[in-house]
Amino acid sequence: MLAATAALGLALRSPLVVTVGGLIAFGALHNVLELRYVAGRFSSLLTGRFLAVLLGLITAIVLCRLAALVVGNPARYAEIVIGYGVLAAACVHGLRGWRLAAALFTVFVALAGSLTFSQYHFVILAHLHNLVPLFFLWEWAGRLRRPGLFRWTQVAWILVVPVLVLLGAFDFALSSSGAFARFGIAPPGSNELIGTRFLVVFAFLQTMHYFVWVYFLPRYAPEAPKFLLGRRAWLLGLGLAALLAIPFAIDFASGRALYAAFASYHAYLEFPVLLAAVAGGSQLVFRETASDRQVPAAV
Repeated sequence: MLAATAALGLALRSPLVVTVGGLIAFGALHNVLELRYVAGRFSSLLTGRFLAVLLGLITAIVLCRLAALVVGNPARYAEIVIGYGVLAAACVHGLRGWRLAAALFTVFVALAGSLTFSQYHFVILAHLHNLVPLFFLWEWAGRLRRPGLFRWTQVAWILVVPVLVLLGAFDFALSSSGAFARFGIAPPGSNELIGTRFLVVFAFLQTMHYFVWVYFLPRYAPEAPKFLLGRRAWLLGLGLAALLAIPFAIDFASGRALYAAFASYHAYLEFPVLLAAVAGGSQLVFRETASDRQVPAAV
């Protein structure tokens, strides 16, 4: 709650500085720490052929994002198609029978909508990525004796606060900025007020996203990872951040595009884990850790 209050105050006053500064300082590091946690915590899910298929599809998305720097929209459309391929792979892995057919039909309908309204697709994707920690925090709370207060606190800052910002509840504290247009985080055609609200929401959720992956889960779920233990993950993340600082300093837009390409691995790996977990229900069993033996680990 303290972190969310501080993050909201900063986002309201300086949304552009918070967005840019947070990306440069914590973007690469949180990628490494998130991949470490997800691969360790959900090791029973991310294995074998399923993992190979996901890595192949996400690598194709990385190539599409790099190609988009040169060819533009064709590569972006290809990313959309492959992105839904990732979701379809999760459905095939976690569902059977009529549930699989219904899920694949839903994926196909959503794909058609995203191809028709591609600009909205990427706006939604940018914000949806920042909402995903709700799933991981909700799942983590299963180890608590009374998880209810913790879980609903996460719902408050991840869902309720952004809705209040978008509805104008914090307009009295807004610092207007036309910079939202450069980040693709507001619906096309948004005026300055609406665009600024979306920029504030993005800055706030991005900051809390980093807080979860860089501080909370490494501190309170340290047993989950089984590779890149200890300082190695931090050294790798900080080293990548130092390398990415060079293109960021030369041309921020190009640096951000380069970062977004290689960040595809952590961003797109979240969705099949979430979808397979929710769709698979009780059929999905997470790897049990020492602190989980007294509580159910499944969602």
